Amino acid sequence: MTVRQRNNVRVGGSGPATMVFAHGFGCDQNMWKHMAPNFESRYRTILFDLVGSGLSDLTAYDRAKYGSLHGYAADVIEIIEEFAESPVIFVGHSVSAMIGMLASISAPERFLAQVMVGPSPSFINDGSYIGGFTREDIEGLLDTLESNYLGWSSTMAPAIMGAPDQPELAAELTNSFCRTDPAIAKHFARVTFLSDHRADLPRSTTSALIVQSSDDLLAPVSVGEYMQRTMPRATLALVDNVGHCPHLSAPNASINAMEAFLGKLVC
Repeated sequence: MTVRQRNNVRVGGSGPATMVFAHGFGCDQNMWKHMAPNFESRYRTILFDLVGSGLSDLTAYDRAKYGSLHGYAADVIEIIEEFAESPVIFVGHSVSAMIGMLASISAPERFLAQVMVGPSPSFINDGSYIGGFTREDIEGLLDTLESNYLGWSSTMAPAIMGAPDQPELAAELTNSFCRTDPAIAKHFARVTFLSDHRADLPRSTTSALIVQSSDDLLAPVSVGEYMQRTMPRATLALVDNVGHCPHLSAPNASINAMEAFLGKLVC
């Protein structure tokens, strides 16, 4: 099995730097349809599906390897080594922002910058850290997902998407969740929602932009502010948006934040 087949890698665009787009839980590379085309005239672009998602090769899903985000980060490095021809700007949504950060810590020489859309190093409140949920909240969410994945998807996807004025986006995310193999989704959900990578934030020396929605059920503004304080080279950009997917529900504002950040980089 090739890396291209395993992760359904798609390469396009051209330019002095390579932009790699990585989707969040329950999604696939199609979630970048409003953003990636904007950069194809100036950057080489790489889109892919995390193993277990989209059109990735499901036979490659290994519960031991993907029992932590480090397994996905190893895949990212392999994708970059095979398909990137220049310094990489990694654009990761939600859990993939953490995956990209771990990859950049492992191979900092391959990364020019990282754009983190709706990231969270930990969803669980801990002392002064406000991740947005108690441990009991997360355990309850995971128990519901285990017992009725399709019902959970139909309820949670609209809440995660937000975007009350764009109901078609909630339907799109619901359909994406429902297309995901339930057994893999249940395992990935536990890895996603129980991971805690706060200790890794100070180790991330790659220049970073945190794109944070002003109202996000999964990643409150306090999380973005915490990451900005904790990461050595992080910038926080607040986007006026309700929901966890500003690249879909507020693409222009998200692109503008990226453009301002990218304009300061030297490729």
